[in-house]
Amino acid sequence: MSLKSRKIILNKLLIYFPILILFISVFSEFDFNYLNYKYFSFNFPFILIFYLSLKRVEFLGYGYIFIAGLFNDTVLGFPIGISSLTYLIICGFAAYLKNITLRPNLFKDGVYFLVTILVANSVNYFLLVLFFSIELNYYELSGNIFFTFLMYYIFAHILDFYYKLAFRKKWLMIEEGTIQDLKKIR
Repeated sequence: MSLKSRKIILNKLLIYFPILILFISVFSEFDFNYLNYKYFSFNFPFILIFYLSLKRVEFLGYGYIFIAGLFNDTVLGFPIGISSLTYLIICGFAAYLKNITLRPNLFKDGVYFLVTILVANSVNYFLLVLFFSIELNYYELSGNIFFTFLMYYIFAHILDFYYKLAFRKKWLMIEEGTIQDLKKIR
């Protein structure tokens, strides 16, 4: 295998790595319940979908998100389409924030993420309770929302670092292009 084809394969893997992580997290539905932390759980797909929809929309399409939601419903035993709707609500909120934001700020993004997961979980659990009579533990739900919100900051830094490392040349070209565009405006 030549060096050029290896670089092409590596670039494709780097581009599709977040999608792979999304599907792995949906299939595994990992929690920290085995550590006997009763209320410590967070929803990693929410974090990943919000971050990628907000910052890197070109790598994650809505079709992948919808299919990931269908797989999540199958793994959790929820009615088909509930998680997909929740994921697409998160995408809608992220797309709205991306369109109205002039200067990205991690703190403001995090606060907006909190509002987003509150609305998304409210719709999700409203549908589950009203139409499907599924009982919920509200303490666990509150803990999940709280820890998902806190973990957003950690994973946002990790994903920022990943993108800077993985796409260094493109990142530098984007930063240089932004600086040149600002010079043209002045």
